[in-house]
Amino acid sequence: MSLVVVGSVAYDGVETPHGTVDRMLGGAATYISLVASYFTPVKLVAVVGDDFADEDSALLSSRQVDLAGLERVAGGKTFFWSGVYSDDMNDRTTLRTDLNVFADFDPKLPDSYRAEPYLLLGNIQPALQRGVLAQMSQLKMAGGDTMNYWISDYREELLKTIAQWDFLLINDSEAQMLSGWRNLRKAAATIQAMGPRTLVIKRGEYGAVLFHGGEQFFAPGYLLEEVFDPTGAGDSFAGGFIGYLAGQGIEAKGADFAELRRAVIYGSVMGSFCCERFGVDRFRSLTREEIDGRFREFQTCTQF
Repeated sequence: MSLVVVGSVAYDGVETPHGTVDRMLGGAATYISLVASYFTPVKLVAVVGDDFADEDSALLSSRQVDLAGLERVAGGKTFFWSGVYSDDMNDRTTLRTDLNVFADFDPKLPDSYRAEPYLLLGNIQPALQRGVLAQMSQLKMAGGDTMNYWISDYREELLKTIAQWDFLLINDSEAQMLSGWRNLRKAAATIQAMGPRTLVIKRGEYGAVLFHGGEQFFAPGYLLEEVFDPTGAGDSFAGGFIGYLAGQGIEAKGADFAELRRAVIYGSVMGSFCCERFGVDRFRSLTREEIDGRFREFQTCTQF
């Protein structure tokens, strides 16, 4: 059983207080796929140009990531984003966004992907997310994330889309925008009534809050000695969350709350590792032993 991941594969340019990288592998689906592959096989659906480097394809392939769904556009250029972070890295300013081939992305799943049981929909147009869901026939768990642009400008499309999801992953400001409530508990109840029974509200360095049915769970952020680059941390959280659940064979119907709590902790673990290097570099050498060791650290720090 595999996890299907749909979203962006890109190149990023990033400046943080620790330095500048002009061009590095990025994109939400890249982070999600690399992270989830530590827990379960992954099948990636995305689009790139013919400038996409062989070494980057090789990295993904080496990590149980099936690339049959990676469309390559001859003569096209891969999505590119660049930005600069503030000194405390809590804010960033976008300097450049070149959608390139991603502007016309219309995800088509290979036949070999359509019967897989797990689906993570990255941040793309809600109608496209719904179209991907319609292509799959045997789902046990499906969901994804969104952003303020889709919430404000495509609200009706988004509501139709998330009504079909088992889980939703968003940050606290997006939860407030979607629900109309600043109080997170009221926001969560409102969003769950829209469809997703499981909701995770990500709060950056302050951790995440899981809502499932009428239950809540609070996960702290991991205290790093240094944060090199927070790019992709939220997507890495998503990869850890759904990757763990897929690896354990968890179904949305009747999902055990203890397993969902563990998934949130694994999400926090993977998000913390992402911040230790620029881009995806930490995942080039990260081992499952290191992941499980940090998971145990979370257990020790939160027991009472």
